[in-house]
Amino acid sequence: MSIQELFGYASAIVVGLVIGLAGGGGSILTVPIFIYVFHIPTILATTYSLFVVGTTSFVGSLNHIWGKRVNLRVTLAFALPSFVSVYLSRRFLVPALPDPMFQLGKFVLSKSDAILYFFAIVMILAARAMIRSDRPEEGEAADGRPRYRNLALDGLAVGVLTGTIGAGGGFLIVPMLVLLAGLPIQRAVATSVLIIAINSFVGFLGDIHHTELNWNFLLPFTGLSIIGIFVGMYFARFVAPEKLKKGFGWFVLLVATYMILREIL
Repeated sequence: MSIQELFGYASAIVVGLVIGLAGGGGSILTVPIFIYVFHIPTILATTYSLFVVGTTSFVGSLNHIWGKRVNLRVTLAFALPSFVSVYLSRRFLVPALPDPMFQLGKFVLSKSDAILYFFAIVMILAARAMIRSDRPEEGEAADGRPRYRNLALDGLAVGVLTGTIGAGGGFLIVPMLVLLAGLPIQRAVATSVLIIAINSFVGFLGDIHHTELNWNFLLPFTGLSIIGIFVGMYFARFVAPEKLKKGFGWFVLLVATYMILREIL
């Protein structure tokens, strides 16, 4: 095993650590790791990301459910429409995208490159959300009554995002749970982990019909990520996640910039 591969497997622990601390953000690391460290094709990398993040988030959500930190009613309102859109996107939309996506003279934009650029843009938006120190304190649900209709609509949108680029969308889910469901930030993070698990698993199910998977690689990587989420949940009891997320946000911004420059140059 090369030093580069050892670095990749070690990064799996960081993936779980981030999910445990922030309630999301794991896919922001997994996709670049799979593409640039293990040289896995882009679309397959998003499939692997869905499995790793889904499994890791599910294990973490069990701990949150046991601790009664998850709002199951809000989870259902958000997740039910979300997993419909993520399954349909993964099962039909992504395979139906033309390849190349765009061509003008000698310039050709392949489907893989288009998804990679879209993923990099999402990373930049996620980094901005993490770097900002302010958090939504109250929104439409300031009266304590969740806005289930708006939650369902946001769930549909996040499902399309998850299905297209293999990202769980935690950086979008957590603020929406605060604003539209009136959840305290700690419960929003815990509920987000369960929603990400559901979304990711459903998206992965949409892929297994037409994708050959390397389980000898995928299972050890996922196991290390699960170790990471337990470490993250442990430190979350002592360290303010906001401070760590801000630093992680700058790191994500650097990685996104690197991805764009590497593809352009």
